[in-house]
Amino acid sequence: MVLKKVGAMSCAKVSGVLYAAIGLIVGFFFSIFGIFAAMLGDSMGGGGAAFGFLFGIGSVIIMPIFYGVLGFVGALIMVTIFNFVVGYTGGIEMFFEHELTGQQSQPGTGMQ
Repeated sequence: MVLKKVGAMSCAKVSGVLYAAIGLIVGFFFSIFGIFAAMLGDSMGGGGAAFGFLFGIGSVIIMPIFYGVLGFVGALIMVTIFNFVVGYTGGIEMFFEHELTGQQSQPGTGMQ
């Protein structure tokens, strides 16, 4: 089997969701850091406690959106470039193994 084309929008949607999930994880860690920084700033008499707290909470909302949009746009650009380049290079040769028989499908053998 030879991969000749990838659906740009479907790939971009999946990538956007995956990157949004990564952004949620990153945002969680930024949130924890921001909350600890707010507590530390408050205990030291600094006036940045509210800013640190808002930064911490805001990162859980902003990071997934930011990562999701960048993942969507990045994948859309890469898939479009891939579809253009694959026309010149002939595609990506792919091999699959059937679970029940253990046979490997070869390009041009008719196995599916």
